[in-house]
Amino acid sequence: MTDPADFRLRVLHEGWNTFGIATLKTPNGGTVDRAFEHHGAAAAVMPYDPERRCALLVRQDRVGVLYWGETEQIAEVPAGGLDEKSPEATAVEEALEEAGVRLTSLELIVEAYAMPSVSSERIWLYLAPYSEGDRVSEGGGIVADGERLTVEEVGLDELARLAAVGQLRDMKTLLLLQALQLRRPELFGV
Repeated sequence: MTDPADFRLRVLHEGWNTFGIATLKTPNGGTVDRAFEHHGAAAAVMPYDPERRCALLVRQDRVGVLYWGETEQIAEVPAGGLDEKSPEATAVEEALEEAGVRLTSLELIVEAYAMPSVSSERIWLYLAPYSEGDRVSEGGGIVADGERLTVEEVGLDELARLAAVGQLRDMKTLLLLQALQLRRPELFGV
């Protein structure tokens, strides 16, 4: 087990994200360098309508997808950085801003590290039921922040089909769908 005191960071860039080189001490007394990225903690939520058996997802341009030359926007659950708010408050706020849905009940699935080999990001993942009456706006994000999201309601069976054939490509969305399948199996299939 590595002692946190054996972790040193040389910052290369500090802005919205911090990028650097982390130096870790090895058990034999040597050191090893690793790339490091920090942009804080986040929360994500899968709003699902148990009556109509659908979920709200959003699509937007993502630099990681564009890097690989792909132009299709992948379907994702609403998510965002904590910005000094609680994970619960962030999940509720992001669902309203991005998907136009007011959530009143959250079920925590996990607090996890998104990519611990290179990033410090911790993300709280939630499931949240909603009904048609909870759709209070169009959503779409905050235009002043450069957000231009497309909101879509997708049937739970369709999401399960996409997952089964490897076409649900956002990991937080895939994990939340699988958690919903385990916790509420009656919402899937005929």
